[in-house]
Amino acid sequence: MTDHTAVGVRVALNTGFHAARARLKVLIQGERLPRASEVAYGEGIAGLAELAGPAAGLTRLAGVCLKDLTKTDDCAHIALHWEAIAADGKLFTALLADLRLIPAGDQITALSVTGTYWPPPGRAGTGPGQTIVRRCATAVIGSFLDSVACELVHPAGTAGLLADR
Repeated sequence: MTDHTAVGVRVALNTGFHAARARLKVLIQGERLPRASEVAYGEGIAGLAELAGPAAGLTRLAGVCLKDLTKTDDCAHIALHWEAIAADGKLFTALLADLRLIPAGDQITALSVTGTYWPPPGRAGTGPGQTIVRRCATAVIGSFLDSVACELVHPAGTAGLLADR
């Protein structure tokens, strides 16, 4: 088994590229993307604990690093780096990924996250199996992408969504 899992999720947004890119810039400047990261990671770890046992849930997201938004006329991109604290107190990389916006029509924009996810480290030979890790990674990235998509499509109506989770 490898210690990481490749992840990729893509959704179509019912909004134009330039509007979505402007909203993404606002999200980066605030605390919404880090908060969406924390919520998604927490949900994924809760699911992992259900599938792999309570010890797998003894981790939390410690930090979210967002690189500056790079943008062109046909793409907007942010590099994401999530660090988490393992049960033993050591930091580990939980996610290295790219968040991208790409125009997909006049009023449609594709939002995607692709990268690599690492589960919480366990004692040698006691970590969750690859199938469980893949399910957890997909849930984490899917939850994160859903939150970001909601913020990009309905920015005024979603201000409290992440706070309510």
